[in-house]
Order: sequence, then C-alpha cells, then structure tokens
Amino acid sequence: MAESYVHPEVLVSAEWVQAHLNDPKVRIVESDEDVLLYDMGHVPGSVKIDWQGDLQDQLTRDYITAEKFAQICSRAGISADTTVVFYGDKSNWWACYALWAFKLFGHKDCRILNGGRKFWYDHKLPISTEVPSYAPTDYKVAGSDESEIRVFRDAVLAHSKAGLPLLDVRSPKEFTGEKLHMEEYPQEGSLRGGHIPGAKNVPWGRSVNDDGTFKSIEELKALYQDEIGLKPNDTVVAYCRIGERSSLTWFVLKYLMGFTNVKNYDGSWCEWGNLVRVPIAKGA
Repeated sequence: MAESYVHPEVLVSAEWVQAHLNDPKVRIVESDEDVLLYDMGHVPGSVKIDWQGDLQDQLTRDYITAEKFAQICSRAGISADTTVVFYGDKSNWWACYALWAFKLFGHKDCRILNGGRKFWYDHKLPISTEVPSYAPTDYKVAGSDESEIRVFRDAVLAHSKAGLPLLDVRSPKEFTGEKLHMEEYPQEGSLRGGHIPGAKNVPWGRSVNDDGTFKSIEELKALYQDEIGLKPNDTVVAYCRIGERSSLTWFVLKYLMGFTNVKNYDGSWCEWGNLVRVPIAKGA
C-alpha cells in the first residue's frame, strides 16, 4: 500500500467535492491566472476570488488589510469555521497562492482540490455558469504570525549567506539566467537574470502529474529528499518570480511532506533581480 501524505486532509478529491457541493460548511473557491475562466464555467456553487484584484493591495506590493479580507470572505459566505477548498488553472498554481494568502490571515481550514480545474474538466464533471449568491457572514480575522510562512528580502539574504536551503522553482532557463522572464511571459522580466546564490533549481512542475494531480509521497521524497538532500526539519525558503509557483512548492513541502519550517519568498525574482547591492549567481 502506498504511503500517505503527512497531512492528507488538506488535499481533497473530485469525488469529495461532488459530495460536498451543497454542504453549507464548505465553500469552493476558484482562483485562476486567466480571470475569464470562471465565467466560462466553474464547479457548481463555487465563488471566484481573484489572486490579484481581490487579495493584493493595488497601491502597494503587499496583501490587503485584514478588514478588506474579512469583507471578501463575508460576501463569499465564508465564516471563520468554513472549510475552504481552492482550485484553479495551471495545476493549482493560483489556488495554492490563494490558500497561502488565506493562511496569512489565519484561516484555519484550507484545502486544495487535487487536479484543479483541468482534472475537473477532463473528467467531464458538472459545471455551471451561474454565479451563486450567499448570505453575508460576520467574518472575524483570526490573524497569524506571517513570519511562519512568509519571508522578506533581508531575511532571504541572510539565509543565503548562511548557506541554508533555498529552492528556486522557476524553469531551468530562468534559473541559469538565459532568460530574464518566465517562458511565454516576455513582458514580465527583471533587469538581471540568474538565481539567488546557493539556491537549487527544482521546477514546480516536477511535483505534479500530467493530469494536474500531485505526485505520490514516494515520488516527492525521491525528488526533494533523495535528489537534493532536504530534510523535513530544514528551514527552507522557496521562491519563483512573484511567489505563485513557489506557493505550490510551499504547499507540497509543508502539507504533503510535513516539513516543519518552510517559507515562501513572494518578493521572489521580480524583487531580487532588480535589487541594488544583492548578489546573484548564473549558470546551473
């Protein structure tokens, strides 16, 4: 029998979601890179939360206030004790990013639909174009210590200088500096190409299967522990370009593999590649 994930409860199946579509204690949230996908069809009863337009402050490169977060949850019919299940495109990049943001505000029960939007559509499961309306809640933000899951540039510089584990989850060409931008996103480059000194390159896509589901715990251990030597009690920092791809790796390490101290550097290469007086490395 295959070994289970360390926290299997955070990853739910399509069958589980279908069984809970009308459960008032569960809210399904779609979060995509392509903001038009939700209107084309979504899991029945699911609500749309835009990772950028809803969760990010539009004037500062940070997240919204606790008050605004409470308003978003309230209008979506989410209470502090609601089980929130996220799914989306790109093998759940943005779903993991939204889950990470919810954790910044201390929401307790957050889960991911394994396989995301692709799996749901590929298996011809029910879809709807109806936008649901839920009674608003009196959402109270629990709050959390964001330093447990988020890290900023000065701490990353110290982490790098100390030789502690850094995971660059971008494509190999971004990592080596051959490309200044993500594949097929030439408008989103940085001034310098390369990676943070000491980082190892494990592209995010190596954690998922072709159908969008996550790889088995055995495969993940072979990748992160056997191949690059990480240990579950290591202090690990993951980054990409803006923190969305690395939020998926953060989810894998923290919840599926049970790493006790893993953080997402959401400033990522968009910040690091443009900073004055920070070192970079080039090549493999």
